[in-house]
Amino acid sequence: MPAALIPCLRYQDAPAAIDWLCRVFGFERHLVVPGDDGAILHAELRIDTGAGIGMIMVGSSGRGGAYGDLMVQPGDIAGRQTQTIYLAVADADAVHARARAAGAAMLIDLADEAHGGRGFTCRDSEGHVWSVGTYAPAPAPV
Repeated sequence: MPAALIPCLRYQDAPAAIDWLCRVFGFERHLVVPGDDGAILHAELRIDTGAGIGMIMVGSSGRGGAYGDLMVQPGDIAGRQTQTIYLAVADADAVHARARAAGAAMLIDLADEAHGGRGFTCRDSEGHVWSVGTYAPAPAPV
């Protein structure tokens, strides 16, 4: 089986975040497992980037356990990040327009990149940092 990297994110309001990620970035719900009181136990969101299928996993924050105890939200650490996500898209201008319209905080505005491609960096509805652009590195050798 080929290897895959799948970012995992937690949100305080996971149902609203899932809606935002689908509407703004173009993800589609593949699997959503609801829990008690509107929480999301597990969700898989997929996106067809044109170069292949990407996926993230999403769940509600505040759930303990060995994995949950490792996670903090951006608001818990003054918006700082220990990692970010890069989303390769065919049309960065269109995604940028949707992100602005949805109220995303723009951290690095839309621009042509020196290394090729066009992109921007923003915070999603709960402060996770995303870089979005048309630069798509060559696939890693298998």
